[in-house]
Amino acid sequence: MNRTIIFDFDGVLANSEIIALAELQACLADYGVDYDWNDLVAIFLGASLKQITGHITERTGRDVHDEFQREWYRRLFERYERELQPIAGASALLDRLDAAGINYCIASGGSYERLGIALNCIGLAERFTGRAFSADSVAHGKPAPDLFLFAAKKLGVEPGHCLVIEDATAGVLAAKRAEIRVLGFVGGDHLKGIRDEHAQRLIATGAAGVLTSLADFDLAAFEELPA
Repeated sequence: MNRTIIFDFDGVLANSEIIALAELQACLADYGVDYDWNDLVAIFLGASLKQITGHITERTGRDVHDEFQREWYRRLFERYERELQPIAGASALLDRLDAAGINYCIASGGSYERLGIALNCIGLAERFTGRAFSADSVAHGKPAPDLFLFAAKKLGVEPGHCLVIEDATAGVLAAKRAEIRVLGFVGGDHLKGIRDEHAQRLIATGAAGVLTSLADFDLAAFEELPA
């Protein structure tokens, strides 16, 4: 089967963005960089660590990459161990894809370290052995198309035979630049209270549609992609 679904990870399969963004907000404040929640989501959702620390450097004039990563990851991983859960319906959707013979993988803007810990915490590590890819593997993270093209190449599938599911505008733009059809997703807890607003952002960026639940994914519609 050469049709493939490429999942973003944080906020799509793992309900991790509510944790990551909250700890990011706290860490940014430590450097005197303050954002309210809506602006935080708009600016940093889907951003790589390199992009985040680059933003801090622009705002403060300090090179903070290593110290910021240590502190943010310390806070993140402590909370992951206590709190992290999969997005509702994630395992059920993967079961449906397996039953239908549809391939899938992860293409995450996060690091392999963060991705691996989170996959273990939500019990999905074995399902993604050899098919969980990180922006660590490419020169340019989302919104560049590099990561999605890398994932498709690793799985031996043409980009036009793929579908991306993304919660971030950067990821939607990356998929469009890779010439891959993309659906938005707004089911994560980090988007409570702003789901409609964020769905409109995803549509405006190029998403073909928006899912509010993974249970809403239509396998029949996916079969319309070229074989």
